[in-house]
Amino acid sequence: MKLLLHICCAPCSTEVIERLKGDYDVTGFFYNPNIHPRREYGFRLKELERFSKKAGFPFITGDYDLKRWFRLVRGLEKEPEGGRRCEVCFRMRLEETAREAAAAGFDVFTTTLTISPHKDAETINSIGRELEEEYGVRFLVADFKKKDGFKRSVEHSRRHGLRRQDYCGCVYSRLERRRQAGRVR
Repeated sequence: MKLLLHICCAPCSTEVIERLKGDYDVTGFFYNPNIHPRREYGFRLKELERFSKKAGFPFITGDYDLKRWFRLVRGLEKEPEGGRRCEVCFRMRLEETAREAAAAGFDVFTTTLTISPHKDAETINSIGRELEEEYGVRFLVADFKKKDGFKRSVEHSRRHGLRRQDYCGCVYSRLERRRQAGRVR
């Protein structure tokens, strides 16, 4: 079965690819217009290119439409990580993945997002199931953080020399992390 895997970053994809590759023909899909600044987006894309060559899986890159992302989250700037802004962001990225999966003839799609301890798998899976109905491509419900998934992704990242980020990618998460570290007031 052909599976399109939305990938937020190379480190999060390590354990997910490991779990899926025995059962699926996996193609990655890097669609993350939430990542800011542009330099960080480029860095994360290059890390994925490097890892995909090592791990032997292909991936597709979606458009970097930061303006569209800002339009969608307008009014949600002050939401905490895990709040309504994140739900809108998850939906945007998963919908594009479902659209791509349907257009390219994939049997199933899913995302690496559920490996993060900062992301609510129930919310993500609920969005995926809604999109399954809308686009006619099965969504693989998963919580990749279970069975030490996140811990194992950290170990894989070290082994592959991948840099782990300290924020999800969006400007608001970045500011929140910098505030917590005392670098921004």
